[in-house]
Amino acid sequence: QVHVVESGGGLVQAGASLRLSCAASGGTFSNYALGWFRQAPGKEREFVATISRSGGNTACADSGKGRFTIARDNAKNTVYLQLNSLKPEDTAVYYCAARNTGIYRGGYLYMDAAEYGYWGQGTQVTVSS
Repeated sequence: QVHVVESGGGLVQAGASLRLSCAASGGTFSNYALGWFRQAPGKEREFVATISRSGGNTACADSGKGRFTIARDNAKNTVYLQLNSLKPEDTAVYYCAARNTGIYRGGYLYMDAAEYGYWGQGTQVTVSS
């Protein structure tokens, strides 16, 4: 059973930065493609960023381009989401997700929440104006 746990959320002012962390245990972390999603009150869950199993490819939603960066550290079984220049509209619960991915798809990117099998409970990010 894979266990995914996010941390690092909080209340910050607009323009500030946060680094979210996500630790995944119970499986082979290096086999996972990983993604971050978020859900604001009254809205559907939306894609934020993803990183391939190999770590060589990343993608970010347009809303975060130039501000958000995803990275992974396989030695620590952890994926990070660096959030810079935060805006009030970034306020949401941020979720980490993992997908067991075969080695032949090591460079693939997954931006659809339905493609992920393992999810954390989320971490709240609140940005005040």
